[in-house]
Amino acid sequence: MVLDRVVAVVNNQAILASDVDDEMRLAVLDPAQAGLGALTPQRALEQLISRALIQQQIRQEDAQAIEPTQAEVDARLSQIRKEVPACVHMNCTSEQGWKAFLAAHELSPERVQSYMRFRVQILRFIEERFRQGIRITPEEIASYYKETLLPQYAPGEAVPLLEEVSPRIQEILLQQQVNALFDGWLKNLRKQGDVEVLDPSLETPQAPSGAELSAPLYFQGEKGGA
Repeated sequence: MVLDRVVAVVNNQAILASDVDDEMRLAVLDPAQAGLGALTPQRALEQLISRALIQQQIRQEDAQAIEPTQAEVDARLSQIRKEVPACVHMNCTSEQGWKAFLAAHELSPERVQSYMRFRVQILRFIEERFRQGIRITPEEIASYYKETLLPQYAPGEAVPLLEEVSPRIQEILLQQQVNALFDGWLKNLRKQGDVEVLDPSLETPQAPSGAELSAPLYFQGEKGGA
């Protein structure tokens, strides 16, 4: 009986069929999946390939510098338990609801902790590597306010002043640039790396952007994020 099999290899690192199944179960905890429908095996594999590429880069650099504390991991998990729709429906803020949620999705507390730790580690890595040196000008903030934010308000609706929303607009623009840099970097890693998909049924014509992995970076709020 075949219990597991290699479905892809990323720079000599194997990805197993069980890893794909695991990724699909964990997708219920990923805010990036909201509105995208059920995670397909093909997309799950692409995310695993991206994750392997990132992990390999983190190991080559200063992994200790971006290692999250337990408090940071717990804070991220607490946020997930309060905000992810599937968790809200099962009242995951209570221990009973959380245990029922984990059982329903065949997840262990240890696996969720490990997943959350890596998510936080990725975010810290992205922040450290790509956010440094980005500057948002007052002109860019004013342009976003005028061209993106204001059109979302109906005539007669109360509109916030530019001064009130400038900090939030600045964060939106920062994260857009960070995600664009990360996306390009990840695509370049994929292009330069040795990535082989061994299961033809899991091949996809176009790999997802890096933004799918970095989605928690997006600054979200009312009216288009501001």
